[in-house]
Amino acid sequence: MASSDGFLTEEQRKRMEIASQNAEVMSSLSLSSSPKSSSLHHGKGPGGGQSAAAGGGAARHVRRTHSGKTVRVKKDGGGGKGTWGKLLDTDGDSVIDRNDPNYDSGEEPYELIAAAVADPLDEYKKAVVSIIEEYFSTGDVDVAVSDLRELGSSEFHPYIVKRLVSMSMDRHNKEKEMSSVLLSALYADVIKAAQISQGFFLLLEAADDLVLDILDAVDVLALFIARAVVDDIIPPAFIPRVRKMFPEASKGFEVLQTAEKSYLSAPHHAELVERRWGGSTHLTVDEVKKTISDLLREYIESGDTSEACTCIRQLGFSFFHHEVVKRALVIAMEARTAKPLILKLLKEAADEGLISSSQMIKGFARFADSLDDLALDIPSAKDIFQSIVPQAVSEGWLDASYVKSPVENGLKPDKSDDKLRRYKEEVVTIIHEYFLSDDIPELIQNLEDLGMPEYNPIFLKKLVTLAMDRKNREKEMASVLLSVLHIEIFSTEDIVNGFIMLLESAEDTALDILDASNELAFFLARAVIDDVLAPLNLVEITNKLLPNGSGSETVLMARSLVAARHAGERILRCWGGGTGWAVEDAKDKIQKLLEEYESGGVVGEACQCIRDLSMPFFNHEVVKKALVMAMEKKNDRMLDLLQECFGEGLITTNQMTKGFNRIEDGLDDLALDIPNAKDKFDFYLEHARKRAWLLPLTGSFARVSGEDLTVAA
Repeated sequence: MASSDGFLTEEQRKRMEIASQNAEVMSSLSLSSSPKSSSLHHGKGPGGGQSAAAGGGAARHVRRTHSGKTVRVKKDGGGGKGTWGKLLDTDGDSVIDRNDPNYDSGEEPYELIAAAVADPLDEYKKAVVSIIEEYFSTGDVDVAVSDLRELGSSEFHPYIVKRLVSMSMDRHNKEKEMSSVLLSALYADVIKAAQISQGFFLLLEAADDLVLDILDAVDVLALFIARAVVDDIIPPAFIPRVRKMFPEASKGFEVLQTAEKSYLSAPHHAELVERRWGGSTHLTVDEVKKTISDLLREYIESGDTSEACTCIRQLGFSFFHHEVVKRALVIAMEARTAKPLILKLLKEAADEGLISSSQMIKGFARFADSLDDLALDIPSAKDIFQSIVPQAVSEGWLDASYVKSPVENGLKPDKSDDKLRRYKEEVVTIIHEYFLSDDIPELIQNLEDLGMPEYNPIFLKKLVTLAMDRKNREKEMASVLLSVLHIEIFSTEDIVNGFIMLLESAEDTALDILDASNELAFFLARAVIDDVLAPLNLVEITNKLLPNGSGSETVLMARSLVAARHAGERILRCWGGGTGWAVEDAKDKIQKLLEEYESGGVVGEACQCIRDLSMPFFNHEVVKKALVMAMEKKNDRMLDLLQECFGEGLITTNQMTKGFNRIEDGLDDLALDIPNAKDKFDFYLEHARKRAWLLPLTGSFARVSGEDLTVAA
């Protein structure tokens, strides 16, 4: 029907209109009538004022029944007892009977029910999480960018940054690299520059919570910020500007310090940061070398210099252009006809600024180092090379400093020394065997059999150099071996001299190992954490290096790593360390060993299990869980275990204090489940103080954070 009253007949419609008009008239009359007439209008009986018969108008409202009784009715047929009521009257006190056969649930009065209002931000976050999970599975950047753009709600874009980074922090390097790539793709196109910065600020605010679940959260978040600076999605000024907003004791401040000192201040930091999680190209060094060889051979066939320069530029490895120079010179030696083309390409690349002067010198230096071996296959290689160098210098694409300064390799002794050459050959074999067998006693015995302790620094240099070019397992083995050698047969002076030799040849090492400087910094920092070197030894090493050289910068990076909060556990785990368990696995193992001890286990066996965890930097978790279990079980037997661990030196004072700190910080939450938790904690605290488990107090309670100690006022 066209109207809502289309179901009425014409007669019903007319009656409804008359009733409406009468209702309007009566309404206007009731507003202008006196109280007396009002009482009569409501039918309250003759006592209200006028009689029923008074006036002609009142006679209409008298109705006689068959019984002869006079019944006063309401105006306009409102009715009384024995009447049907007024037309379209719906205001009566009718009661709905659910047992009535004609009962209609639709006639029930409406009841308002309170419902939770959905938060738009929560809904947005759920949608973002779903998109990110799908992106981690497919790796399709374009689809992820499109999906995030379609979400709209640009005011929530900072939460994309926060959620993307936080979701990848406890995943593999693949997801971390994918997150950085996606952030670069979203920058300016979907997310404004200011919102990118806001997102990282939210992450810095949440850093204190993130470290509870992710042990290396500070280092990972610092690397994300450094990568964002390198990728030009946040300005370098972001770090000093935001750092002022955080207290020095906060994790956010530590993240910014780590990003600036450990990553952005390192030599070649751009390429190191970009390749930390695999790099945007995901190419290995061998793959890059093969690509360079292929493009040079294609150039020899085509002779198109412009095309070859374009291919070199598209490699995206400006720090590796010395490899282009070296391989180009090798091809020039192998094929005499290729020499003019090679020299033309190198000159063109230098003139365009494609290959820098330093990369050109490094390339020539590397080729010169391998000239003796090359001369075995190409007898005229030295003569050809000697003719190329003056030509390159005279044409201006090779710096004259290359001719003036012979290439040196740190403190490398004379190669003609047969004794030294034999020693090097022997120790390389010994180190390779150690990497295969992991047998430290056998290695020590082999070194003692050689009987050349004066060459101990050279052994250290060989050990670290060989480990740097291998996987994290070998790096960890090398650090463990240095700790044992320092105790058994190496002096501190041997260790210092060995690292000096490494640092003086750092630039040459970096030609073959791209992130050699970063790896060396970690080896130095690890040596300090393992008490192989003292922090003052780093100052001693710095004083023996060139002030502005690569080696000095590497030592500075190592000192920054050591000075950072929680440096001990982070550096111990930089190459996997210990067992390499995930945090949740370690917590689960600690819980189980404590439950087993509480149910009647032996103290010595429990201590051995803690020792087998090989996570001394995480022993504060043992203290925390032991105290919580003692409160829950109302059994102070756990204190005996802690006393034994402390007495054996298994749990240090720092770790013990940190465990008590963590209990104190969560005491309010703990009291919800254990009403007397505060009283029990006070008892345990006094017990620990009497037995000197904790750090000396100058305030209410000593505070520990990694290697740094502060005291709460």
